[in-house]
Amino acid sequence: MRDLDRTDIELCMLLNERPKAGVREYARVLGVARATVSSRIDKLVERGVIGSFAPHFDPGALGFPLGAFVHVTLDQRTLDQATAAILRIPWITEAHSIAGPYDLSCRVVARDHEHLEQITLKLQEVEGVQRTRTEIILRSRIPARHGQLLQALADLRNL
Repeated sequence: MRDLDRTDIELCMLLNERPKAGVREYARVLGVARATVSSRIDKLVERGVIGSFAPHFDPGALGFPLGAFVHVTLDQRTLDQATAAILRIPWITEAHSIAGPYDLSCRVVARDHEHLEQITLKLQEVEGVQRTRTEIILRSRIPARHGQLLQALADLRNL
């Protein structure tokens, strides 16, 4: 729980629920000084609790309505080099090392099925990639979220 206190958790909940509200509003809701909120946010960033203030983009609204998970088997000796090459493929929005029969799981966005095939072929050209398996996303049922996680943390802390 990284030693988060009540104010830290409540601030995280506010940032999650109302990301555009601003330091003044967060301070008002929490009943603390603006400098306290700014300092807490800086510390949360420094400790890695807050990883980004970047907006979330909808790939479909950007022209990439097709999503897929592409699982990759790699020559283990090329993991870092292959990851660096995969990083240069713009339609791969995430890649995670995983335990199991595959080494990486990549989240991919594409314009259509033909584009997805082109991306997969480009991925297979990366040195060290031995094989891939693609799973097309039909519909996102639970988007990335953290509100319930923060609430569970707050409940553990008896807030």
